[in-house]
Amino acid sequence: MDKADLQALATVLTTVAFLVVVIWAYSSKNKKRFEEAANLPFADDEAKEERNSGEKE
Repeated sequence: MDKADLQALATVLTTVAFLVVVIWAYSSKNKKRFEEAANLPFADDEAKEERNSGEKE
């Protein structure tokens, strides 16, 4: 196995890994989890608003 064969193997393995990540990211099984994760930054804002409104009353 020479250098060219190793480079070709590395290219193939990298391409396969990339495709696996893309398929995983766009699979419908993960959609709900990703949507929840995307809304996490807003959850802190809502919690702060609820605490502040409770203090004013």
